[in-house]
Amino acid sequence: MKYVIVGGVAGGATTAARLRRNDENAEIILLEKGEYISYANCGLPYYLGQVITDRERLFVQDPQSFNAMLNVTVKINSEVIKVVPAEKKVIVRNLLTQEEYNESYDKLVLSPGANPVIPPIPGIRDDKIFTVRNVVDTDAVTEYIKVNSPKHAVIVGAGFIGLEMAENLHSRGMKVTIVEMSEQVMTMLDYEMAALVHQHLKTMGIEFYLKDGVSSFNSKGDLIDVNLASGRSISADLVILSIGVKPDAKLAIESGIEIGNRGGIVVNKYLQTNNKDIYAVGDAIEYPNPITGLPTLANLAGPANKQGRICADNIVYGEHKEYIGSIGTAVAKIFELTVASTGCSEKQLQRDRIEYQCCHTHSSSHAGYYPGAMPLSVKLLFSPVDHRVLGAQIVGYKGVDKRIDMIATTILHKGTIESLEEIEHAYAPPYSSAKDPVNIAGFVAENLLNNRTHHISWKELLKENSEQIFLVDVRLPDEFHLGSINGAINIPLQQVRDRISEFPVDKKIILFCGVGLRAYMAERILIGHNFTNVYNLDGGMKTYEHAVSKQSNEDIYANDYIDKDDHIYQKESPKIPSIDTATIEIDACGLQCPGPIMKLKENLDKLTAEQTLKEKANDPGFEKDVVSWCKMTGNELVNLDKENGIITAVIKKKEQQTKEPAHFVKTGGTNTTLIVFSDDFDKALASFVIANGAAASGKEVTMFFTFWGLNVIKKYKKVKTKKTLISKMFGIMLPKNSKKLSLSSMNMGGMGTNLMRGIMKRQKIDSLEQMIQNAMTNKIKFVACQMSMDVMGVDKAELLDGVEVGGVATMLEKADTSAGTFFI
Repeated sequence: MKYVIVGGVAGGATTAARLRRNDENAEIILLEKGEYISYANCGLPYYLGQVITDRERLFVQDPQSFNAMLNVTVKINSEVIKVVPAEKKVIVRNLLTQEEYNESYDKLVLSPGANPVIPPIPGIRDDKIFTVRNVVDTDAVTEYIKVNSPKHAVIVGAGFIGLEMAENLHSRGMKVTIVEMSEQVMTMLDYEMAALVHQHLKTMGIEFYLKDGVSSFNSKGDLIDVNLASGRSISADLVILSIGVKPDAKLAIESGIEIGNRGGIVVNKYLQTNNKDIYAVGDAIEYPNPITGLPTLANLAGPANKQGRICADNIVYGEHKEYIGSIGTAVAKIFELTVASTGCSEKQLQRDRIEYQCCHTHSSSHAGYYPGAMPLSVKLLFSPVDHRVLGAQIVGYKGVDKRIDMIATTILHKGTIESLEEIEHAYAPPYSSAKDPVNIAGFVAENLLNNRTHHISWKELLKENSEQIFLVDVRLPDEFHLGSINGAINIPLQQVRDRISEFPVDKKIILFCGVGLRAYMAERILIGHNFTNVYNLDGGMKTYEHAVSKQSNEDIYANDYIDKDDHIYQKESPKIPSIDTATIEIDACGLQCPGPIMKLKENLDKLTAEQTLKEKANDPGFEKDVVSWCKMTGNELVNLDKENGIITAVIKKKEQQTKEPAHFVKTGGTNTTLIVFSDDFDKALASFVIANGAAASGKEVTMFFTFWGLNVIKKYKKVKTKKTLISKMFGIMLPKNSKKLSLSSMNMGGMGTNLMRGIMKRQKIDSLEQMIQNAMTNKIKFVACQMSMDVMGVDKAELLDGVEVGGVATMLEKADTSAGTFFI
């Protein structure tokens, strides 16, 4: 028998090796159009990032070793340009000599793989633009970096490879900007799970633009402008395309082999094409998904290797071994996070019209009392009909791969929610808890299926009419004061029974806590008191807060500049000095919210004034909570670091100061501070006349906009933002920007304002909008009050570019150095 295999790497090379083990006497020929037949393409980003330093470690086999070990004839630089099924032959072109010849076969295996998507964007063939699909691509990028030492890389596309490239180029000292057309990174995840990745990318200093695509590339000497559909332009000196891949089915199409709706080669359960003597494996094939039954593509090394074994067995021993398909189990390292998915996502189930339910849980990677436990967020999807597990997504720092594999195995064996509850896992404190996160996800799902709890998703909550719901935060008061959902009242779990009379019987009651557990306990109490219209916010504040926050991380390199020493500096980069020693050091790792904050408060109370405390925690919420807590309590946040998922905060306890009267204004410097409280047109004018006058006299001027004053500095074009219903309603009643402001008196339905604007124009007085622009040109600092923004539902994206966000402390700091502080 003579077997010919077209294409190497995972599918083709595995098929060839298995064929030889099955049939020692066969003639086996492997034809590969590239130079390499078996290499670790999943390791290419890590070679570029210098995590893998030895290039040779990428190669599993070369033609010589493959032949010596398996007696397989390997012909590299040999492209099959045509298959002639009727004559059972292929036509091969030697790419070095351009000679063409025929190669006969008894059985043919196609493993052509997939090609990177390169859309017809103007300028996309520039020599600063690369793909990273194979060794040749990687060598080209490596050489370019070596010669040109790029400082800013733009990555187009935010799938697995795109984000792995972002991490590895960032580790080499480059600024990295990601451009993604979708509203999220990693489209195999659902939005709220991708939001966890978005927030992590922000902490790592990665700039990224979502819901924006590339319209063109313009080369400018050593740099290239990446022009976006939004009108923004990003200047870079290296671009990586990671838009996706498509099956390389050209050869199959021209040979009359059946192609499916997804563009892949159609195969049966024995991996045969519509020609019984031609098989296909790898990224080029499409096959029904075991969960949905619908054709799908699986661009994964694991399935390709398994297909190679099955294909070879069926070729030698007859069609007896069936391929069950791939459920798409995948995992990726994204900086300090591990992100994994298996089975179907929620959007896929919606698209395919498959009935489902889902739940979110937040657990620890191992027992919380054992040092080093890290948070683990799980989304589980399952059928309400037969309880079958349909999919899962997990984001965390440790133990993610172990849990996704447990769920993937359950799905492949058509396991149910009850199967997850009963999984017997290896347990010891350093590795897990007695109730593993997978068990816990199963427990929550089982409660939903049996109507012991009713969940409401973060999306559904945003659509609720605030007048028809009773929204209750059951966390402790200290947690509530750090920030909650607009419109919520605080009834701690411990007080629910005593305050049962406060819960209305004529409204939908929605309970929430940090992750959902305490809200579930409160829900059960209310049900025990005959309340029926009670819901628990799925995933708690942790899921909600990540999902409704701003997702993109734009313009973070706007203040960068290159000085004459060729180093990159920032115009403003205040750094808090590091403190290496502290009076007390505490370890709150493994504690979930509110544990880290409660432990902080408990220990800080033991300190005397001016002493310091260092606390370590791995709850991601602690990074934000500790900043808010210090602002709220008046203690000083001396240092805040994050490394490998561990957040370290150093706090100095401050002695309580005697409070001054509310009208007191301290004059301790020569600068000028204006507090703009009003959005009256005439008062806004006065503010900018004073501010520009002070700036012209050489003073440093800060304008602090609070409450109604925020309307003065809104953008002139509407910006799409995610808001609660209350915030949307509040926004409708507020002026859209400075052009919509009214006079404080004699407004006369807008006639007075128009009259004043006309007089100003005739008198050649700058308009309010020109005064605002002049203020920015004069380097007057605009600061928006964070608390006022939260109260009024104003998002930073709605404010003019260049506006900073700060709190009362920011205003008071500026007032301390001012000769006068004006309240308008």
